[in-house]
Amino acid sequence: MKETDSPKGKYRYLAGNIALFSVSNFVSKILVFLLVPLYTNVLSTYEYGIADIMQVTLLLLVPALTLNIGEAALRFGIENAGKRGGILGIGTSFVLRADAVVVGLCIASFAFAGPDVRWYILLFALLFTANSCYEFLILFFQGCEAVPIVVIGSVSSTVITIVSNIIFLLVVKIGLNGYIYSQILAFALASAVMLCLGRRSGIRRDKDPDEELRSQMLSYSVPLIAYSTGSWVNNAADRYIVLALCGAAVNGVYGVAYKIPAILMVFQRIFAQAWQMSATKSYKDEKSAEFFTNMYRTYNCVMVIGCAVLILLVNPIAAFLFKKDFYEAWLYVPPLLISVIFGALTGFLGSICLAYKDSRSMGVATSIGAVANVAMNLAFIPRFGAMGAAIATAVSYAIMCAFAYRFVRRYVVIENNILADILAYLILVAISVAMIGQIRGRYIICAILTAIVALVYYKDVYNVTVRMYALVKNRIHAGR
Repeated sequence: MKETDSPKGKYRYLAGNIALFSVSNFVSKILVFLLVPLYTNVLSTYEYGIADIMQVTLLLLVPALTLNIGEAALRFGIENAGKRGGILGIGTSFVLRADAVVVGLCIASFAFAGPDVRWYILLFALLFTANSCYEFLILFFQGCEAVPIVVIGSVSSTVITIVSNIIFLLVVKIGLNGYIYSQILAFALASAVMLCLGRRSGIRRDKDPDEELRSQMLSYSVPLIAYSTGSWVNNAADRYIVLALCGAAVNGVYGVAYKIPAILMVFQRIFAQAWQMSATKSYKDEKSAEFFTNMYRTYNCVMVIGCAVLILLVNPIAAFLFKKDFYEAWLYVPPLLISVIFGALTGFLGSICLAYKDSRSMGVATSIGAVANVAMNLAFIPRFGAMGAAIATAVSYAIMCAFAYRFVRRYVVIENNILADILAYLILVAISVAMIGQIRGRYIICAILTAIVALVYYKDVYNVTVRMYALVKNRIHAGR
């Protein structure tokens, strides 16, 4: 029996990957997070609104036009170690086709666009090409279990982003153009670094890939388009509707509000990257239900308590991050933080479905959430402005999570206390209302409510503490 097949081995494998991804994500996300004051000080709300829309559009087009081949590379790479060269060849062919399509469409659109718009269309084509390569390679090397390469690629992207942003925004002072240049450079150069490291590790592209493998990968990845598109709608449709109904300046303020939820998303991404690998390795195990249950309860507990703390501290964090007209963005942060919890849990449950190669169920769950999101955005934004968008996002993610939870039960029954979870989510809503409404004594009230949330999950908090202590203790003994 392999070490990763034993109960302790599964936790060690997950913990080891979490540790490595923590290096990548903390360095990357925290440093980029610290650039937010620079962006909000140098860029206008209008410029940030335009940049935000370009990045949001990437989130839709990259997975859709590459047919989610990166997700297939991750899934099949873990189970087919001997075919990773073929997987790389198949994946890069689809990425290059998507790049050719986008470049062609952008060139064709020149005839219908003004001179200023043409320049940003060209920049978008370059941004798409660089980002599609970067995202595929991150997932591919994750599937190869080459986590150090993923970490180095992510950190390289961050360092390049920071250095180029400082040069373009503070030294050369070219505003929005500089912001976009830095993104293109970061994705392109980080992709080159990962490819070089992959070659040195013996991972090379197979020029004659297995056609049966190609067919299997497409059968898995194509149904994921509904999943990725639905997730995109829940993440991004509100930005487009806010832009259309409220203008680019309001969208810029609303877009920057996502920077505080990004703190919680750092932890979500660290766990999600490691968990996707563990779920794929563990789903056939006889005790997979126990492992999945423990991880779900731990994940939910950490995310909920983290959300409560961030809502409590939203004002001082916003004062540090958001300059000038961006400060009012803090109002939209609490519901967006709640949406992160449900999005994280949906991703967790989705990884279980994907481990069983059931991509259709998650497509259905996200599609339902997406339809609800658009409907609520159209109903709420005209009346409540950007706050309506934030509320719609939180509710739609909750709906999506509920359906994902139901679909996962076809394969695994997760033994969690649903009533306790609902109580905790309602307390988060109460904390949000108190902060947004700026009621008297809100900090004391919200601190008490946060403590109550911790008490609701006291068993899970205790189990997390014990498990982490045991893992650290084992690492120390192993190092001696």
